[in-house]
Amino acid sequence: MSLARISWHGWPDCYLLSNGSVEAVIVPAIGRVMQFRLAGDTAGAFWENRALDGQLHQSAPGQPSPAEWFNFGGDKCWPAPQSAWPRQQGRDWPPPAAFDSRPMEATATQRSVVLTSPVDPAFGIQVVRHVELEAERPDMRIGTEYRKLFGAPVTVGIWTITQMREPERIFILLPARSSFPQGYVRLMDGEPAELKIEGRLLSFARHPRACAKIGTDGSSMAWVGRNCVVRIDAEDGPGEYPDGGCLSEVYTNPDPLQYVELETLGPLAAMSAGGQIERTTVYTVLPRSTPDPQAEALNVFGIARPSL
Repeated sequence: MSLARISWHGWPDCYLLSNGSVEAVIVPAIGRVMQFRLAGDTAGAFWENRALDGQLHQSAPGQPSPAEWFNFGGDKCWPAPQSAWPRQQGRDWPPPAAFDSRPMEATATQRSVVLTSPVDPAFGIQVVRHVELEAERPDMRIGTEYRKLFGAPVTVGIWTITQMREPERIFILLPARSSFPQGYVRLMDGEPAELKIEGRLLSFARHPRACAKIGTDGSSMAWVGRNCVVRIDAEDGPGEYPDGGCLSEVYTNPDPLQYVELETLGPLAAMSAGGQIERTTVYTVLPRSTPDPQAEALNVFGIARPSL
């Protein structure tokens, strides 16, 4: 296990975590995990908006929030549901400042980096993210905490958004009995490209011409790229989940920015000052083992084809 201090695409004081088989790049200046990849893979699975290399969010004079939202890429977290943002911050966009557009303080050990945000003025919440690699596995574990430090009570859930490069195909492992009649719910007008469900395996591709987003009550997703596959697993427990009961959501962006978002959501919690909620997401990256993307997904989910 190793930890190196590096510059990354124009940002100084970044961190490269490695266990010899996988690597993670953490950029405190923009509060993101910007890359998770197989060791030696120069591309990586996470999408990075290279047009914004080295840039920072800037607030307008006298304003607590940035004048313009920058879509950097990588992995971040927001408070769910998004429908509550106007009530808390008086606007529906851009995202709450301390969650998304402020530098985070970083502390590091040999196997982990902890990112701590300032307190968001609208929600009264501070975000703490513990990023670590497993010593003997190709896994990255991110434990996210929301700490309610001041202000009126608020009901929120932890929402993690991971932007990833153009996939060959995306897969979601549905529960044996989904609460959604179709196995999923459409969250935007557009339908994902080539969507199909075979047994418990829902899959689709990025739509090149339209925004599309769906939600499911499955807690495991797989992004299948040309050279590697990334599995994302979120905690699955009781509670009321955002957007009608979604544990996972996937958004696909149209051209010219060719990326997708694999998102996990935690149960909603009523938070008062002094309260805290937490949630862990596990990311696993493996080299492709077969040219068939569906067979790849079955492998990474540990499912034999006849069981579908």
